[in-house]
Amino acid sequence: MSGKHVLLIEDEPHIAEAIRFILTRAGWEVSLETSGAAALGRIADEGPDAVILDLMLPGRSGLEILTDLRAKPRFADLPVLMLTARGQGRDREAAERAGASAFLAKPFANGDVLACLEAIVARAHSVRSA
Repeated sequence: MSGKHVLLIEDEPHIAEAIRFILTRAGWEVSLETSGAAALGRIADEGPDAVILDLMLPGRSGLEILTDLRAKPRFADLPVLMLTARGQGRDREAAERAGASAFLAKPFANGDVLACLEAIVARAHSVRSA
């Protein structure tokens, strides 16, 4: 399923299940990782087309993971949608500085997750083919 695999890095089971449900219905293959400490290894092993990354995770923060991810040439352009329970401006700014492709504050509508994910993947594909 080329172009339709997303790795969801989220430790809240209800949020993870809601996101998995809406994306699977839209044709996405969704893998789940709940540990910040294991996130980079999963990204490297699976090579997803996109990542949905929670800001606050056990083991490592989403910002730490994203910073390390962007330092690797292989993942410099990987679309990453950052999620946070704290929608404060400083969280958004930190996510943008770290290299997030898009940012959503919880709570969010399931349709917003799908729309953001598809937009950042489409943007990444158009940049690669330009």
